[in-house]
Amino acid sequence: MAGGGADGGCPSAESEGEAAVACEALRLLRIEPSAVGPGAGRAGGAARCSRNALRKRRRWERVLAARRRKRRQERERSRARRGRGPGAAGRDGGRALAAVAKERLLQARASGPRLCVDLGVADRMTRKETSRLASQIRRLYGANRRAEKPFWLCLTEFVAGSLIYEECFRMNDGFSNYLMDTTQESYLDLFPLDAIVYLTPDSENVLQDIDPDKVYVLGGLVDESIHKKLTLQRAQEQSLQTARLPIREYMVKTFNAKNYHSETLAINQVFDVLSTYYETRSWPAALKAGVSSGKGYVLPDGSEINGNNSA
Repeated sequence: MAGGGADGGCPSAESEGEAAVACEALRLLRIEPSAVGPGAGRAGGAARCSRNALRKRRRWERVLAARRRKRRQERERSRARRGRGPGAAGRDGGRALAAVAKERLLQARASGPRLCVDLGVADRMTRKETSRLASQIRRLYGANRRAEKPFWLCLTEFVAGSLIYEECFRMNDGFSNYLMDTTQESYLDLFPLDAIVYLTPDSENVLQDIDPDKVYVLGGLVDESIHKKLTLQRAQEQSLQTARLPIREYMVKTFNAKNYHSETLAINQVFDVLSTYYETRSWPAALKAGVSSGKGYVLPDGSEINGNNSA
């Protein structure tokens, strides 16, 4: 009698358990167990359930595949739009500007004028001052690269292993790619003496104009270094022409608490004056561009900025 229930075809506990598992699987596949019908516990019903589940799973997989294709197409369209959008125009414009700047610099190398930074005096500075000089060289180069009428730049007595050499490479990204000359030689070995003009604030001669056939030399010293008349003495010992910017000819002293007035500028500030004058032929405009009010000099009220005002 104990086995009579099973032999008589009545559902056993084991069959009921299998049916429960099948229903749970159908629920996870988002198939309602009621769709299977009352015969789900039997072999025929289980087969129908399996076919239904397989069919719905395949349909769901097709839906998912279609969604993935749609997302991939949207990403491709988005990338295409970005490639045609303002960003792409900006990148193309940036490359075009870089090409123009390079062409101008190479033209300056061929036809001048030339500007040399004399690093033969750089050993007079502390490490902090040397770092500041390296930063000024970067700013000078950046301004020259942006200029409509650039100079051709040269760092002379730029000795490998020296402190200024190491600081230029350490502080200035891409320094090795700067479009300028760097050499361990002196400007005296590179150019005729009568073509060199050493710019120093201690000179008695006023710079009247910029001559493309000349080579202008700036002493590689930071503006706060106290080396009175060092660059003037160096130029005189080398029998060179000297000149100073016409600051006192076009500007006036302004009152400040420390009664401080200085015509000594950082090399990038001197370059800003030279570059602006070379483009505008106006000393007031040039001095306004390069001489900060902190130097104690300002243009007089009503000073004419535009036009040819060379002395």
